Amino acid sequence: MNILLVGEEAAGIQTLRLLAQSKHRVVGVLASPEKRGSLMASLWNTAEGMGYPTSPVKLVRDPDFSERMRSEEVDILLNVHSLFVICSKVVTAPRYGSFNLHPGPLPRYAGLNAVSWALYRGERTHGVTLHKMDPGIDTGAIVYQSIFDIEETDTALTLSAKCVRKGLELIARLLEVASNEPKQIPLLPQDLSNREYFGREVPRNGNLSWRQSAREIYNFVRACDYFPFRSAWGYPRARLTNREIAIVKAGLTDRDCDAEPGTVGSCGGLEVEVACADKWIRLKQILIEGIDTFPAGLLKTGDRLADG
Repeated sequence: MNILLVGEEAAGIQTLRLLAQSKHRVVGVLASPEKRGSLMASLWNTAEGMGYPTSPVKLVRDPDFSERMRSEEVDILLNVHSLFVICSKVVTAPRYGSFNLHPGPLPRYAGLNAVSWALYRGERTHGVTLHKMDPGIDTGAIVYQSIFDIEETDTALTLSAKCVRKGLELIARLLEVASNEPKQIPLLPQDLSNREYFGREVPRNGNLSWRQSAREIYNFVRACDYFPFRSAWGYPRARLTNREIAIVKAGLTDRDCDAEPGTVGSCGGLEVEVACADKWIRLKQILIEGIDTFPAGLLKTGDRLADG
């Protein structure tokens, strides 16, 4: 089959490598050109290095691009972690359809930052969905879906990696069925009455409140934790007098607390404990005015952190 890949990030790179090892032909890769000075691997550079033709991802918004796809006899368009909304003529141009890999369990967790929202809300399970694309955003029929547990130690980074691993398995299943019997591609309509859509908003505008429970604060911190990579939500913010502190990594203690929320308690090694509404929470890594540091190098017992 002839496959057109539209993608970004590590998920796009791993999908391209999967396609390169298959019997299918990659007719082209649409991605964002690498930003000058970026140290991260890009799908654009990876595709060029592997000898595949590349084009700017913005072409998916051009209806005329559909004619180019038809001339290349594209059978399947795969959209993997690209945030560009694809125009309807491009979506319908491939012979067997266009398919999107979404890092969340549809119809719940449609839209952006599904992994972070699931962690923030304390979900115990998450999922990844491969669905056929239609004019809506994350509304098309489900082809395959994988649901898996969220571990206590999962962060946004580790949970995203799980979504990619499970998602590659779904893409491989789609390609196998499509190449042998395309009419057998499963298409399960979504129950849109259960749909939840998330946009670019960040909980509490990114501000941390020590009057929440330790569990709520911990979930907020790990929902933002893509360290060492950039988080779309940034990091939860607090204040030490007039200085802003961002909480990068935290841990639970399960120790009850009767101190005023925000009070710095014991300091051990590089970490410190801070009082929440119900229990102490450990701060493991922070940013102070944008500089990465360990909490014990800045905070001492009796200090008081204010809300963001």
